[in-house]
Amino acid sequence: MVIGQTLEVVRLTEVKDVFVFLELFEREGGIQSYIKDVLQAYQSLASQTGGKTEVFLLRDSPQNEHPLAAYPWQFHYFKSQNQMLGRLKMVVALARCLWQGRPSRVFCGHIKLAVLIMVLCKLRGIPYTVLTYGKEVWSPLPKLERQALASAAGIWTISRYSRDRLCAANNLDSNKVQMLPCVVDGQVFTPGPSSPELMLKYSLAEAKVLMTVARLWSGDIYKGVDVTIRAIPAIAKVVPNVKYLVIGRGDDQPRLAQLAQNLNISDRVIFAGFVPTPELVAHYRLADAYIMPSQEGFGIVYLEAMACGKPVLAGNTDGSADPLQDGRLGWQVPHRDPVAVASACIEILQGKEQRCDGMWLREQCLAAFSKEALTLRLKQLLDGEHPKVASSSF
Repeated sequence: MVIGQTLEVVRLTEVKDVFVFLELFEREGGIQSYIKDVLQAYQSLASQTGGKTEVFLLRDSPQNEHPLAAYPWQFHYFKSQNQMLGRLKMVVALARCLWQGRPSRVFCGHIKLAVLIMVLCKLRGIPYTVLTYGKEVWSPLPKLERQALASAAGIWTISRYSRDRLCAANNLDSNKVQMLPCVVDGQVFTPGPSSPELMLKYSLAEAKVLMTVARLWSGDIYKGVDVTIRAIPAIAKVVPNVKYLVIGRGDDQPRLAQLAQNLNISDRVIFAGFVPTPELVAHYRLADAYIMPSQEGFGIVYLEAMACGKPVLAGNTDGSADPLQDGRLGWQVPHRDPVAVASACIEILQGKEQRCDGMWLREQCLAAFSKEALTLRLKQLLDGEHPKVASSSF
């Protein structure tokens, strides 16, 4: 087989920027959602400045439909039943792009692609930036991946916590890492009345409702659903009509349900199961508070809740410090401490603090973490990058 004959022939000239990702459309997840927001912000800037943009997607196919795919960019898809063949095709096409198109810069969307990007970009003297998200870079990385980060013109990540863990684990200078945080769509996540149908469905009439949206996987107990369940009996002594609405699915649900039963609070804990994204806003509106004493790289759910006007509780040693602005916008407690969770929940449900003012919360949240704020931050990063990378051979 001649690889050149199997590849789409693409004319690559006068390319301004190149993005390389594992996937955007095949799967839904935190990284994919974040990258889509970044690309939407980039598009709003690119439409003003012009220049050709190329996007390489290792695990996506052109059959996927998404509004991003309608942008005036050149998308290249390399999903293949033979993963090695798909990767080889992408390497050849990307190398052709860098040689013929000579882009101004390359953006690497995942650490697993960083070594490839480093090799190709150094050969051509093209600066590259690596986007990181969370726990994929929190542990010591292989030597070549660490080298790819050290050699990058820039590293972007979502929170100070992620930056600090990345740098500590991989001996990187934290000054090299810039913040490009997660954001929330304030046009979608908005305050509003509780749905009578959902109130009836979950038996929430006259209740004070705590809510969590999380995967209920046995490997993700750090989300703190079990801690919140353990806090419910103490909360109920002060707030007798409290109930806890848990949205999400996973193999840990039987354990959590059994825990509620053991504590004699099964009637207070409602497992709603999976809720599609378009229906989440209506569920946030049911809540009096959003509770997730977790260990997050950032925690976009806190933004979603605050944009809906709901006070929030998070852990005190993770990336949620950024969306909660170090406690100014919400409660931060030790993430495995049900006593601390109960005490904070009681304060929230009593509603005496400014952090419980829904309209103020929404205003403060969107001022820092709206899509418009992301566009402004991205522009600052792009305008501030004037790196020079020496060519090198490998």
